[in-house]
Amino acid sequence: MAPTRGYFNLPVIGSFNASVNSSSLGYQDIIDIIDNSGNFYSNPDFLGRLKDKNKLNVNINTDILSAGWYSGKNFWSFNVGIRADIGANLRKSMFTFLNEMDVIEDNWRNSAYDISNQQVNVQSYTEVGLGLSRQINSRLTVGARVKVLLGIGNMELKLNRVSMSANLPSEMEISNWSSEDYWNNMNPSEAMAEAQKLKDKFGNYHANLAIGASLESSFKGLELPEKDGYIDDIDFDSDKLGIAGYGFGIDLGASYKIMDNFTVSASILDLGFISWSKESTKIASANPDPFNIEGSTYTGMIDPNNPQTVMNAVGQLESDADNYMNRVTSGDVLDYDMLQLKVADAKKSRKSRLASTLVLGGEYGFFNNKLALGVLSTTRFVQPDALTEVTFSANYRPKNWFNVALSYSAIQSAGKSFGLGLKLGALFLGTDYMFLGKNSNSVNAYIGVSIPLGGKKPNKEG
Repeated sequence: MAPTRGYFNLPVIGSFNASVNSSSLGYQDIIDIIDNSGNFYSNPDFLGRLKDKNKLNVNINTDILSAGWYSGKNFWSFNVGIRADIGANLRKSMFTFLNEMDVIEDNWRNSAYDISNQQVNVQSYTEVGLGLSRQINSRLTVGARVKVLLGIGNMELKLNRVSMSANLPSEMEISNWSSEDYWNNMNPSEAMAEAQKLKDKFGNYHANLAIGASLESSFKGLELPEKDGYIDDIDFDSDKLGIAGYGFGIDLGASYKIMDNFTVSASILDLGFISWSKESTKIASANPDPFNIEGSTYTGMIDPNNPQTVMNAVGQLESDADNYMNRVTSGDVLDYDMLQLKVADAKKSRKSRLASTLVLGGEYGFFNNKLALGVLSTTRFVQPDALTEVTFSANYRPKNWFNVALSYSAIQSAGKSFGLGLKLGALFLGTDYMFLGKNSNSVNAYIGVSIPLGGKKPNKEG
Protein backbone atom coordinates (compact mmCIF):
# COMPACT_ATOMS: atom_id res chain seq x y z
CA MET A 1 0.00 0.00 0.00
CA ALA A 2 1.29 3.45 -0.92
CA PRO A 3 1.14 6.37 1.55
CA THR A 4 -0.42 9.72 0.68
CA ARG A 5 2.98 11.32 0.06
CA GLY A 6 6.67 10.56 -0.05
CA TYR A 7 8.76 10.07 3.09
CA PHE A 8 12.25 9.73 4.49
CA ASN A 9 12.72 7.59 7.62
CA LEU A 10 15.32 8.53 10.18
CA PRO A 11 18.13 5.94 10.33
CA VAL A 12 17.50 2.92 12.63
CA ILE A 13 14.70 4.47 14.74
CA GLY A 14 12.85 5.50 11.60
CA SER A 15 11.61 1.93 11.23
CA PHE A 16 12.37 -0.43 14.11
CA ASN A 17 10.51 -3.57 15.18
CA ALA A 18 11.37 -6.07 17.91
CA SER A 19 9.21 -9.02 18.99
CA VAL A 20 9.37 -11.99 21.35
CA ASN A 21 6.86 -14.84 21.09
CA SER A 22 6.51 -18.11 22.96
CA SER A 23 3.88 -20.81 23.18
CA SER A 24 4.27 -21.02 26.97
CA LEU A 25 7.24 -19.09 28.36
CA GLY A 26 7.24 -15.54 29.65
CA TYR A 27 9.43 -12.71 28.40
CA GLN A 28 11.85 -13.03 31.31
CA ASP A 29 11.99 -16.81 30.90
CA ILE A 30 13.20 -16.41 27.31
CA ILE A 31 15.85 -13.89 28.34
CA ASP A 32 17.06 -16.31 31.04
CA ILE A 33 17.31 -19.17 28.54
CA ILE A 34 19.28 -17.06 26.04
CA ASP A 35 21.62 -15.76 28.79
CA ASN A 36 21.80 -19.22 30.42
CA SER A 37 22.72 -17.52 33.69
CA GLY A 38 21.78 -18.84 37.12
CA ASN A 39 19.65 -21.85 37.90
CA PHE A 40 16.45 -20.43 36.39
CA TYR A 41 15.27 -23.97 35.61
CA SER A 42 15.05 -24.66 39.38
CA ASN A 43 12.23 -22.13 39.74
CA PRO A 44 8.92 -24.04 40.29
CA ASP A 45 6.97 -21.22 38.58
CA PHE A 46 9.18 -21.54 35.49
CA LEU A 47 8.72 -25.31 35.35
CA GLY A 48 4.98 -24.94 35.91
CA ARG A 49 4.61 -22.73 32.82
CA LEU A 50 6.23 -25.25 30.51
CA LYS A 51 4.39 -27.46 28.06
CA ASP A 52 5.78 -30.72 26.70
CA LYS A 53 6.99 -28.80 23.62
CA ASN A 54 7.80 -25.09 23.91
CA LYS A 55 8.26 -22.83 20.90
CA LEU A 56 9.97 -19.45 21.11
CA ASN A 57 10.86 -16.82 18.52
CA VAL A 58 12.79 -13.57 18.72
CA ASN A 59 12.77 -11.17 15.78
CA ILE A 60 14.48 -7.80 15.26
CA ASN A 61 14.09 -5.63 12.14
CA THR A 62 15.42 -2.17 11.49
CA ASP A 63 16.03 0.00 8.43
CA ILE A 64 19.35 1.81 8.36
CA LEU A 65 18.03 3.86 5.47
CA SER A 66 14.58 4.01 3.88
CA ALA A 67 12.64 6.46 1.73
CA GLY A 68 9.69 6.60 -0.67
CA TRP A 69 8.54 9.02 -3.39
CA TYR A 70 5.99 9.47 -6.16
CA SER A 71 6.95 9.53 -9.82
CA GLY A 72 3.85 10.06 -11.89
CA LYS A 73 1.38 7.29 -11.05
CA ASN A 74 4.09 5.12 -9.48
CA PHE A 75 5.22 5.13 -5.88
CA TRP A 76 8.83 4.01 -5.45
CA SER A 77 10.49 2.99 -2.20
CA PHE A 78 14.02 2.08 -1.23
CA ASN A 79 15.47 0.58 1.93
CA VAL A 80 18.63 -0.84 3.45
CA GLY A 81 17.75 -2.92 6.50
CA ILE A 82 19.03 -5.51 8.95
CA ARG A 83 16.95 -8.55 9.90
CA ALA A 84 17.56 -11.14 12.62
CA ASP A 85 15.47 -14.18 13.57
CA ILE A 86 15.97 -16.68 16.40
CA GLY A 87 13.68 -19.69 16.69
CA ALA A 88 13.72 -22.68 19.00
CA ASN A 89 11.68 -25.74 19.88
CA LEU A 90 12.53 -26.90 23.41
CA ARG A 91 11.23 -29.85 25.43
CA LYS A 92 10.04 -29.60 29.03
CA SER A 93 11.95 -32.80 29.76
CA MET A 94 15.22 -30.94 29.17
CA PHE A 95 14.51 -28.43 31.95
CA THR A 96 13.20 -31.18 34.24
CA PHE A 97 16.46 -33.04 33.60
CA LEU A 98 18.57 -29.94 34.38
CA ASN A 99 16.61 -29.24 37.55
CA GLU A 100 16.67 -32.77 38.93
CA MET A 101 20.34 -33.25 38.14
CA ASP A 102 21.04 -30.02 40.02
CA VAL A 103 18.87 -30.39 43.14
CA ILE A 104 18.70 -34.16 43.71
CA GLU A 105 22.03 -35.54 44.88
CA ASP A 106 23.26 -38.51 42.82
CA ASN A 107 20.07 -38.48 40.74
CA TRP A 108 22.18 -39.38 37.71
CA ARG A 109 22.76 -42.86 39.21
CA ASN A 110 19.10 -43.92 38.98
CA SER A 111 17.12 -42.01 36.36
CA ALA A 112 15.82 -42.01 32.79
CA TYR A 113 15.36 -38.97 30.52
CA ASP A 114 14.56 -38.36 26.87
CA ILE A 115 15.27 -34.84 25.63
CA SER A 116 15.22 -35.64 21.90
CA ASN A 117 13.63 -33.63 19.06
CA GLN A 118 14.84 -30.13 19.92
CA GLN A 119 15.99 -27.46 17.50
CA VAL A 120 17.51 -23.96 17.45
CA ASN A 121 17.68 -21.71 14.37
CA VAL A 122 19.41 -18.36 13.95
CA GLN A 123 19.49 -16.21 10.81
CA SER A 124 20.65 -12.66 10.21
CA TYR A 125 21.10 -10.68 7.01
CA THR A 126 21.11 -7.25 5.43
CA GLU A 127 18.62 -6.47 2.69
CA VAL A 128 18.74 -3.81 -0.02
CA GLY A 129 15.26 -3.40 -1.46
CA LEU A 130 13.55 -1.47 -4.24
CA GLY A 131 9.76 -1.36 -4.27
CA LEU A 132 7.09 -0.17 -6.70
CA SER A 133 3.40 0.41 -5.98
CA ARG A 134 0.91 1.47 -8.65
CA GLN A 135 -2.78 2.27 -8.47
CA ILE A 136 -4.22 0.52 -11.51
CA ASN A 137 -7.61 2.18 -11.12
CA SER A 138 -9.79 3.66 -8.40
CA ARG A 139 -10.23 0.20 -6.82
CA LEU A 140 -7.11 -1.86 -7.46
CA THR A 141 -3.56 -1.18 -6.27
CA VAL A 142 -0.67 -3.62 -6.78
CA GLY A 143 2.90 -3.59 -5.59
CA ALA A 144 6.17 -5.51 -5.50
CA ARG A 145 9.58 -5.20 -3.94
CA VAL A 146 12.77 -6.94 -5.02
CA LYS A 147 15.57 -7.39 -2.50
CA VAL A 148 19.23 -8.27 -2.69
CA LEU A 149 20.29 -10.08 0.48
CA LEU A 150 23.71 -10.01 2.12
CA GLY A 151 23.94 -12.89 4.55
CA ILE A 152 25.49 -12.14 7.95
CA GLY A 153 25.00 -15.64 9.34
CA ASN A 154 22.85 -18.71 9.74
CA MET A 155 22.99 -21.52 12.29
CA GLU A 156 20.87 -24.63 12.76
CA LEU A 157 21.32 -26.97 15.71
CA LYS A 158 19.24 -30.15 15.86
CA LEU A 159 19.13 -32.55 18.78
CA ASN A 160 17.48 -35.45 17.01
CA ARG A 161 18.16 -37.94 19.77
CA VAL A 162 19.37 -37.39 23.33
CA SER A 163 18.30 -40.10 25.75
CA MET A 164 19.82 -41.53 28.89
CA SER A 165 19.01 -44.05 31.59
CA ALA A 166 20.96 -45.50 34.52
CA ASN A 167 20.76 -47.90 37.43
CA LEU A 168 24.05 -47.70 39.35
CA PRO A 169 25.17 -48.34 42.94
CA SER A 170 25.47 -45.47 45.40
CA GLU A 171 28.76 -43.85 46.29
CA MET A 172 28.62 -45.42 49.76
CA GLU A 173 28.11 -48.90 48.33
CA ILE A 174 31.05 -48.47 45.97
CA SER A 175 33.21 -47.20 48.83
CA ASN A 176 32.35 -50.24 50.97
CA TRP A 177 32.84 -52.85 48.25
CA SER A 178 36.23 -51.44 47.21
CA SER A 179 37.57 -51.41 50.80
CA GLU A 180 39.89 -54.19 51.98
CA ASP A 181 38.57 -53.73 55.53
CA TYR A 182 35.06 -54.59 54.28
CA TRP A 183 36.29 -57.99 53.10
CA ASN A 184 38.79 -58.60 55.91
CA ASN A 185 35.96 -58.45 58.47
CA MET A 186 34.43 -61.59 56.93
CA ASN A 187 35.57 -65.18 57.17
CA PRO A 188 36.30 -66.94 53.84
CA SER A 189 32.85 -68.53 53.51
CA GLU A 190 31.11 -65.21 54.25
CA ALA A 191 33.32 -63.40 51.75
CA MET A 192 32.59 -66.02 49.10
CA ALA A 193 28.83 -65.74 49.70
CA GLU A 194 29.01 -61.91 49.58
CA ALA A 195 31.06 -62.01 46.37
CA GLN A 196 28.50 -64.30 44.73
CA LYS A 197 25.68 -62.03 45.92
CA LEU A 198 27.40 -58.98 44.41
CA LYS A 199 28.08 -60.83 41.17
CA ASP A 200 24.35 -61.46 40.81
CA LYS A 201 23.55 -57.86 41.78
CA PHE A 202 26.01 -56.34 39.31
CA GLY A 203 24.13 -57.99 36.46
CA ASN A 204 21.29 -55.44 36.94
CA TYR A 205 23.52 -52.37 36.78
CA HIS A 206 23.56 -50.32 33.59
CA ALA A 207 23.92 -46.82 32.17
CA ASN A 208 23.21 -45.70 28.62
CA LEU A 209 23.59 -42.40 26.76
CA ALA A 210 22.52 -42.17 23.10
CA ILE A 211 23.26 -39.02 21.08
CA GLY A 212 22.25 -37.94 17.59
CA ALA A 213 22.84 -34.24 16.85
CA SER A 214 23.96 -31.93 14.06
CA LEU A 215 25.18 -28.34 13.77
CA GLU A 216 25.34 -26.40 10.52
CA SER A 217 26.64 -22.86 10.73
CA SER A 218 27.60 -20.17 8.22
CA PHE A 219 29.11 -17.18 10.02
CA LYS A 220 32.30 -15.34 9.34
CA GLY A 221 34.01 -14.91 12.68
CA LEU A 222 32.39 -18.02 14.18
CA GLU A 223 34.86 -20.05 16.22
CA LEU A 224 34.26 -23.60 17.47
CA PRO A 225 36.96 -24.22 20.10
CA GLU A 226 37.72 -27.89 20.60
CA LYS A 227 38.74 -29.95 23.61
CA ASP A 228 39.79 -33.57 23.24
CA GLY A 229 38.58 -33.50 19.64
CA TYR A 230 35.06 -32.22 20.43
CA ILE A 231 33.43 -28.76 20.35
CA ASP A 232 33.86 -27.10 23.72
CA ASP A 233 32.07 -23.79 23.04
CA ILE A 234 30.74 -21.43 20.37
CA ASP A 235 32.53 -18.05 20.14
CA PHE A 236 32.23 -15.05 17.83
CA ASP A 237 35.11 -12.83 16.80
CA SER A 238 33.44 -9.52 15.98
CA ASP A 239 36.53 -8.33 14.11
CA LYS A 240 36.04 -11.10 11.55
CA LEU A 241 32.31 -10.65 10.92
CA GLY A 242 31.39 -10.06 7.29
CA ILE A 243 29.26 -11.24 4.40
CA ALA A 244 28.90 -15.02 4.53
CA GLY A 245 26.38 -15.46 1.72
CA TYR A 246 24.18 -13.83 -0.90
CA GLY A 247 20.54 -14.20 -1.76
CA PHE A 248 17.43 -12.79 -3.34
CA GLY A 249 13.94 -11.99 -2.06
CA ILE A 250 10.67 -10.55 -3.29
CA ASP A 251 7.48 -9.10 -1.74
CA LEU A 252 4.16 -9.12 -3.62
CA GLY A 253 0.86 -7.51 -2.65
CA ALA A 254 -2.42 -6.03 -3.78
CA SER A 255 -5.41 -4.18 -2.31
CA TYR A 256 -8.89 -3.92 -3.76
CA LYS A 257 -11.83 -1.69 -2.86
CA ILE A 258 -14.91 -3.87 -3.02
CA MET A 259 -16.94 -0.78 -2.06
CA ASP A 260 -15.87 2.76 -1.39
CA ASN A 261 -15.63 2.05 2.34
CA PHE A 262 -14.62 -1.64 2.21
CA THR A 263 -11.08 -2.68 1.22
CA VAL A 264 -9.44 -6.10 1.19
CA SER A 265 -5.75 -6.80 0.78
CA ALA A 266 -3.29 -9.68 0.45
CA SER A 267 0.46 -9.96 0.37
CA ILE A 268 3.25 -12.49 0.53
CA LEU A 269 6.49 -11.15 1.97
CA ASP A 270 10.07 -12.39 2.01
CA LEU A 271 9.85 -15.05 -0.65
CA GLY A 272 13.47 -15.98 -1.20
CA PHE A 273 16.64 -17.66 -0.04
CA ILE A 274 20.26 -17.09 0.90
CA SER A 275 23.13 -19.23 -0.39
CA TRP A 276 25.91 -19.49 2.20
CA SER A 277 29.47 -19.88 0.98
CA LYS A 278 31.43 -23.07 1.58
CA GLU A 279 34.32 -21.07 3.06
CA SER A 280 32.06 -19.56 5.77
CA THR A 281 30.33 -22.85 6.60
CA LYS A 282 31.19 -25.23 9.41
CA ILE A 283 29.52 -28.59 9.92
CA ALA A 284 29.52 -30.63 13.11
CA SER A 285 27.75 -33.82 14.05
CA ALA A 286 27.44 -36.28 16.89
CA ASN A 287 26.41 -39.84 16.04
CA PRO A 288 28.72 -41.86 18.27
CA ASP A 289 28.16 -45.38 19.46
CA PRO A 290 25.93 -45.24 22.54
CA PHE A 291 27.77 -44.82 25.84
CA ASN A 292 27.01 -48.15 27.51
CA ILE A 293 27.69 -49.49 30.96
CA GLU A 294 26.57 -53.12 31.08
CA GLY A 295 26.51 -55.19 34.24
CA SER A 296 27.77 -58.25 32.40
CA THR A 297 31.12 -56.49 31.94
CA TYR A 298 31.70 -56.53 35.68
CA THR A 299 30.12 -59.87 36.56
CA GLY A 300 32.57 -61.45 34.14
CA MET A 301 35.44 -59.96 36.18
CA ILE A 302 34.27 -61.45 39.51
CA ASP A 303 35.50 -64.76 40.89
CA PRO A 304 33.49 -65.50 44.09
CA ASN A 305 36.54 -67.35 45.48
CA ASN A 306 38.67 -64.20 45.26
CA PRO A 307 37.36 -60.97 46.90
CA GLN A 308 40.14 -59.06 45.16
CA THR A 309 38.34 -59.60 41.85
CA VAL A 310 35.26 -57.91 43.35
CA MET A 311 37.33 -54.87 44.29
CA ASN A 312 38.79 -54.79 40.76
CA ALA A 313 35.30 -54.95 39.22
CA VAL A 314 34.03 -52.24 41.58
CA GLY A 315 36.99 -50.03 40.68
CA GLN A 316 36.24 -50.42 36.97
CA LEU A 317 32.54 -49.73 37.53
CA GLU A 318 33.37 -46.61 39.55
CA SER A 319 35.64 -45.29 36.79
CA ASP A 320 33.00 -45.92 34.10
CA ALA A 321 30.26 -44.36 36.27
CA ASP A 322 32.38 -41.23 36.78
CA ASN A 323 32.77 -40.91 33.00
CA TYR A 324 28.99 -41.20 32.61
CA MET A 325 28.44 -38.60 35.36
CA ASN A 326 30.82 -36.14 33.66
CA ARG A 327 28.84 -36.47 30.43
CA VAL A 328 25.38 -35.82 31.87
CA THR A 329 25.73 -33.43 34.83
CA SER A 330 27.25 -30.18 33.56
CA GLY A 331 23.99 -28.24 34.12
CA ASP A 332 24.09 -26.22 30.85
CA VAL A 333 21.16 -25.75 28.48
CA LEU A 334 23.56 -26.46 25.61
CA ASP A 335 25.81 -29.18 27.01
CA TYR A 336 28.84 -29.62 24.73
CA ASP A 337 30.36 -32.27 27.01
CA MET A 338 27.27 -34.42 26.61
CA LEU A 339 26.84 -33.92 22.87
CA GLN A 340 30.49 -34.36 21.85
CA LEU A 341 30.07 -32.71 18.47
CA LYS A 342 32.89 -33.28 15.99
CA VAL A 343 33.74 -30.62 13.41
CA ALA A 344 34.06 -31.59 9.74
CA ASP A 345 34.93 -29.57 6.64
CA ALA A 346 31.98 -28.32 4.60
CA LYS A 347 31.97 -30.04 1.21
CA LYS A 348 29.65 -27.54 -0.47
CA SER A 349 27.70 -24.33 0.09
CA ARG A 350 24.31 -24.51 1.78
CA LYS A 351 21.00 -22.64 1.38
CA SER A 352 18.39 -21.34 3.80
CA ARG A 353 15.00 -19.90 3.03
CA LEU A 354 13.65 -16.64 4.38
CA ALA A 355 10.93 -16.48 7.01
CA SER A 356 8.12 -15.73 4.55
CA THR A 357 4.89 -14.10 5.72
CA LEU A 358 1.37 -14.42 4.29
CA VAL A 359 -0.95 -11.52 5.17
CA LEU A 360 -4.69 -11.27 4.44
CA GLY A 361 -6.72 -8.27 5.59
CA GLY A 362 -9.99 -6.44 5.38
CA GLU A 363 -11.09 -2.98 6.55
CA TYR A 364 -14.47 -1.25 6.69
CA GLY A 365 -14.60 2.54 7.07
CA PHE A 366 -17.20 4.78 8.72
CA PHE A 367 -17.80 8.53 8.87
CA ASN A 368 -15.91 9.37 5.70
CA ASN A 369 -13.22 6.83 6.64
CA LYS A 370 -12.27 8.60 9.88
CA LEU A 371 -13.16 5.45 11.82
CA ALA A 372 -12.37 1.96 10.56
CA LEU A 373 -12.72 -1.61 11.78
CA GLY A 374 -10.34 -4.23 10.45
CA VAL A 375 -9.27 -7.85 10.66
CA LEU A 376 -5.85 -9.18 9.73
CA SER A 377 -4.65 -12.76 9.33
CA THR A 378 -0.88 -13.24 9.51
CA THR A 379 1.06 -16.46 9.02
CA ARG A 380 4.82 -16.22 9.41
CA PHE A 381 6.77 -19.27 8.28
CA VAL A 382 9.58 -19.00 10.80
CA GLN A 383 11.78 -21.87 11.98
CA PRO A 384 11.21 -24.33 13.46
CA ASP A 385 7.39 -23.87 13.32
CA ALA A 386 5.11 -21.31 11.69
CA LEU A 387 3.35 -18.60 13.72
CA THR A 388 -0.29 -17.76 12.95
CA GLU A 389 -2.24 -14.79 14.26
CA VAL A 390 -5.66 -13.17 13.78
CA THR A 391 -5.90 -9.52 14.81
CA PHE A 392 -9.00 -7.32 15.12
CA SER A 393 -8.55 -3.55 15.16
CA ALA A 394 -10.37 -0.27 15.50
CA ASN A 395 -8.69 2.78 13.96
CA TYR A 396 -9.58 6.43 14.57
CA ARG A 397 -7.93 8.93 12.19
CA PRO A 398 -9.53 12.36 12.44
CA LYS A 399 -6.45 14.12 11.00
CA ASN A 400 -3.59 13.03 8.77
CA TRP A 401 -1.13 13.90 11.54
CA PHE A 402 -3.10 12.15 14.31
CA ASN A 403 -4.19 8.50 14.22
CA VAL A 404 -4.87 6.08 17.07
CA ALA A 405 -5.60 2.35 16.89
CA LEU A 406 -6.63 -0.33 19.36
CA SER A 407 -6.23 -4.01 18.49
CA TYR A 408 -6.76 -7.48 19.90
CA SER A 409 -4.75 -10.51 18.76
CA ALA A 410 -6.36 -13.78 19.74
CA ILE A 411 -3.80 -16.57 19.26
CA GLN A 412 -0.15 -15.96 20.19
CA SER A 413 -0.86 -14.26 23.53
CA ALA A 414 -3.69 -16.71 24.27
CA GLY A 415 -6.05 -13.72 24.31
CA LYS A 416 -4.27 -12.14 27.28
CA SER A 417 -2.96 -8.97 25.66
CA PHE A 418 -4.03 -6.06 23.49
CA GLY A 419 -2.40 -3.74 20.96
CA LEU A 420 -2.13 0.01 20.73
CA GLY A 421 -0.86 2.31 17.99
CA LEU A 422 -0.33 6.07 17.88
CA LYS A 423 0.68 8.36 15.04
CA LEU A 424 1.53 11.87 16.12
CA GLY A 425 2.98 13.93 13.32
CA ALA A 426 6.17 12.24 12.11
CA LEU A 427 6.26 9.80 15.05
CA PHE A 428 4.62 6.38 15.15
CA LEU A 429 4.61 4.08 18.19
CA GLY A 430 2.80 0.78 18.33
CA THR A 431 2.53 -2.74 19.67
CA ASP A 432 0.42 -5.76 18.80
CA TYR A 433 1.08 -7.29 22.23
CA MET A 434 1.27 -4.85 25.11
CA PHE A 435 3.99 -5.68 27.63
CA LEU A 436 2.14 -6.66 30.81
CA GLY A 437 5.06 -7.79 32.95
CA LYS A 438 7.86 -10.30 32.83
CA ASN A 439 5.49 -13.23 32.30
CA SER A 440 4.07 -11.88 29.02
CA ASN A 441 4.66 -14.63 26.46
CA SER A 442 4.17 -12.37 23.42
CA VAL A 443 5.49 -8.82 23.30
CA ASN A 444 6.58 -6.52 20.50
CA ALA A 445 7.19 -2.88 19.72
CA TYR A 446 7.25 -0.73 16.60
CA ILE A 447 8.92 2.67 16.34
CA GLY A 448 8.85 4.88 13.27
CA VAL A 449 9.93 8.46 12.57
CA SER A 450 9.18 9.64 9.02
CA ILE A 451 9.78 13.03 7.47
CA PRO A 452 7.17 13.80 4.75
CA LEU A 453 8.54 14.53 1.28
CA GLY A 454 6.75 16.26 -1.59
CA GLY A 455 3.08 16.86 -2.06
CA LYS A 456 0.23 14.43 -1.68
CA LYS A 457 -0.22 11.67 -4.23
CA PRO A 458 -1.84 12.71 -7.51
CA ASN A 459 -5.50 11.94 -8.09
CA LYS A 460 -6.18 8.76 -10.00
CA GLU A 461 -8.83 8.28 -12.60
CA GLY A 462 -11.30 5.40 -12.17
